[in-house]
Amino acid sequence: MAVPGEPRRFPLDAVTLEAVGGSVVGDRYPANFDVPHVDPALPFAAVADGMGAGEGSRRAGATAMESLVAQVRAAWPEVGPRQLRAAVARLQSAVRTAGAGLAELTGCTLTALLAEPDGGQGWLVQLGDSRAYRLRDGLLELVTVDHTAAWIGVLHGWYPADSPAAARARYQLTRYAGHPKEPEADLLAVSLRPGDVWLLCTDGVSDQVDYHLTRELLAAARPEQAVRDLLDATLTAGGDDNATAVVVRVHPAASR
Repeated sequence: MAVPGEPRRFPLDAVTLEAVGGSVVGDRYPANFDVPHVDPALPFAAVADGMGAGEGSRRAGATAMESLVAQVRAAWPEVGPRQLRAAVARLQSAVRTAGAGLAELTGCTLTALLAEPDGGQGWLVQLGDSRAYRLRDGLLELVTVDHTAAWIGVLHGWYPADSPAAARARYQLTRYAGHPKEPEADLLAVSLRPGDVWLLCTDGVSDQVDYHLTRELLAAARPEQAVRDLLDATLTAGGDDNATAVVVRVHPAASR
């Protein structure tokens, strides 16, 4: 059974956020190359997923997360596109430096959610195919876009979504941390409404837990239960990948 981390609560002016994360190795890889983060002090959570199963994967995930966390903390309480774009540019350089001298790919995906200090809105940061979902009023929506050749191909009708060609293109990432061209991340301003439940997850979750079960599990009363159930569901499905989930529940503002 998966064991999630301790819930963190962040009382802001407009809302209170409650966040929990967890990760499992699964049955395919000898180690976990995913990196979850739920900040102990700031309304900030993220997931990273190393590409491959070697030292480059390990270095990329650890370096990208350490760099992003350090820069968010240093910039706080300034939160916005200027600060986040600068943070992504620096972590791209950091991951590239961490992989210098390695004969293997050093890269990872990255998805993060950071609330502004007053809780009026949040910012999503997206590189690669880790995802951010929002459950609102019973509707589960994928808010991010996968940066893969498969996503582009299916969108433009080059091949059916369930075709062998789409399956092969699923692992051809067009953007990631450590990419030689250092691409920019998608930045999305999102509302934070009481009752919303956000899920940040690696593809070990999204590839193994279908839409309907994900929606059902995210409706759990406690975010730690949702994380536990999602990760257990990946193991039940075969544990074919490292799997990481961070659940952020939005509550009304605490009375002062």
